[in-house]
Amino acid sequence: QVQLVESGGGLVQAGGSLRLSCVASGTIFSINAMGWYRQAPGKQRELVTAVSSGGSTNYADSVKGRFTASRDNAKNTVYLQMDSLKPEDTAVYLCNADVKRTPGSLIYRYWGQGTQVTVSS
Repeated sequence: QVQLVESGGGLVQAGGSLRLSCVASGTIFSINAMGWYRQAPGKQRELVTAVSSGGSTNYADSVKGRFTASRDNAKNTVYLQMDSLKPEDTAVYLCNADVKRTPGSLIYRYWGQGTQVTVSS
């Protein structure tokens, strides 16, 4: 099995910063993309950012210039530095990883349980 565990969420005032981490563990041969989604109450889950195994990133327009994603392949970890936070960033943030568990296996997407980020105005 593969487990993803997020940490770093919390309550912050508008304009503040938070740093999220997500660690993948278990039977892992390799990880392709890792990324972050978020889901606010009553809204659909939306992509925040994706990070390739080589470190290339893409971001949702709503977070460009404010959020920075990175990963440590040796630690199977992806990070999300969130600066200049806005109340509309309030959501549950979920990480995902596209994992190959053995050399011959298919790639499956695994998800974490999510971490709550609340930005007060």
